Amino acid sequence: MTGNIRNLDRMAAQSAQKIIQHTKDKKASDVENTITKTLGVLQENGVYACFLYLLAKEKENGTVVVEEMLNLLEGLGFGWGKPSGNGVEQILQHITDKVSGDPEQGGLERLLLAKETLEQMLIYARYGAKARS
Repeated sequence: MTGNIRNLDRMAAQSAQKIIQHTKDKKASDVENTITKTLGVLQENGVYACFLYLLAKEKENGTVVVEEMLNLLEGLGFGWGKPSGNGVEQILQHITDKVSGDPEQGGLERLLLAKETLEQMLIYARYGAKARS
């Protein structure tokens, strides 16, 4: 049983740290702005909209955030894996098929847990970007 327990807060913090590390050559306020907007979309519109926003509007910093969000989702242990490629269509299809999932198969609970964990990661990343400026 203990082999399946994951410290989601720690996972979120580690992913946030990676975002900050991978954007260290970017202006801290730009990174913070991207993360703040992304967090707002996630909270208001959900996981799919969050990925869609990053891929459509936040090209430069969005790539790093998308990569870490996908890593975090994979680390949740639901067997979602990663998209078959790095293209916009492949990422969005992966989110639709795997993360949004089938509500009959416990998909709603997993989606809500994923959303909450992504929110925590983005909050930590926002504060990390703020601390860097």
